[in-house]
Amino acid sequence: MCAHHESPAAAGGIDAAAAESVVLTSELIQIDSTNTGDPATVVGEREAAEYVAAKLQEVGYETEMVESGAPNRCNVFARLPGADPGRDALLIHGHLDVVPADPTEWSVHPFSGAIQDGYVWGRGAVDMKDMLGMTLAIARYYKREGIVPPRDIIFAFLADEEAGGTYGAQWLVDNRPDLFEGATEAIGEVGGFSITLNNDQRAYLIETAEKGIRWMTLRVRGRAGHGSMINHDNAVTKLAEAVARLGNHRFPLVLTDSVREFLAGVSEITGLEFPEDDLDAAVAKLGNVSRVIGATLRDMATPTMLKAGYKANVIPSVAEATVDCRILPGRMEAFNRELDEILGPDVEREWLELPPVETTFDGPLVEAMKAAVRAEDPEAHTLPYMLSGGTDAKALSKLGIRCFGFAPLKLPADLDFTALFHGVDERVPVDALKFGTRVLDRFLRSC
Repeated sequence: MCAHHESPAAAGGIDAAAAESVVLTSELIQIDSTNTGDPATVVGEREAAEYVAAKLQEVGYETEMVESGAPNRCNVFARLPGADPGRDALLIHGHLDVVPADPTEWSVHPFSGAIQDGYVWGRGAVDMKDMLGMTLAIARYYKREGIVPPRDIIFAFLADEEAGGTYGAQWLVDNRPDLFEGATEAIGEVGGFSITLNNDQRAYLIETAEKGIRWMTLRVRGRAGHGSMINHDNAVTKLAEAVARLGNHRFPLVLTDSVREFLAGVSEITGLEFPEDDLDAAVAKLGNVSRVIGATLRDMATPTMLKAGYKANVIPSVAEATVDCRILPGRMEAFNRELDEILGPDVEREWLELPPVETTFDGPLVEAMKAAVRAEDPEAHTLPYMLSGGTDAKALSKLGIRCFGFAPLKLPADLDFTALFHGVDERVPVDALKFGTRVLDRFLRSC
């Protein structure tokens, strides 16, 4: 049960709304909305949705809660009319679910929402209940104060992002596209956060692209038999060899437009050079963020699970492996060709596929993001980048919505932020939440 606090935004003003974002983030974390990927063991999404709906209704929003194809997989929508009803709407989306967490590994309980040492702690603090808290604080602030944005804003709090959006964004796009009516642009997670470059310059990374995701099951069939007998058609052996070939394969370097623009921007800010014949070493000089950028230089296929057999002395007839594939925009055909060469014809494949997405780093919405960040951090630089993972933008882009990652946070230089996603002791700075709420306010008043 959440330990609800008195709303600090009751007195009004953006500073009060910024303070409320901290409380809302903490309370959202206290709701265990773990998504295991198995609908039978998913918990908390309905409770989180009901919490959000209640907070919106409390200040006068009409909300719609949509159960998406399975019990308790809930999504919440609300709309704030803008000054110009003739303009296209802006969608602000975030997901209610989080990945599992083992409390024995954490310094604090992962669902405590503890506010201590200048941070809000817990599972979802950066992925992505921080953005939900900031969004909810702004939505409540605008409604309470009668603030009218330039255009309609659609607030969407979605289920199941951590397992591909089957019961969230994907289902909604296929079954309830009317909920996104009029929206042509969107902001969501994993963008807008700051990195500190080697000359102490801060750059805020705005996500303009995502690699495609293919969660692939490999299946090999062989001849079943007794483990003590000679067997030259062992499914486990054949699968292990195929998985090793794939896991050890290095895909070619490919520079997409988003990555080129990011590297050019870093060069301009820092003077660092990124020669293509030694790009991996050059990117490594970027410190902690090099993990994210390095993962966007080439396709990846990472074996993650193996399944075969049921008894030590029985050779099974079938062996399976799960591989997490991440594919650059424009590379799907080439990736498939390489997969054929590596695996050969005897390895069966089936997959859940979520496509890559990419947009350009230009236009009035991007300028509004840049201006909002600079207004709160005058020395800030803004750069586009590609996310090596994926978000609900993959589903929303099917509706023709232009998607950006923009959940602004001003972060300490020594915080390894990207390691906190799905990591132990996930946490977000209190000051970063307040900063982000102020940036979102400036952005939404001018977009």
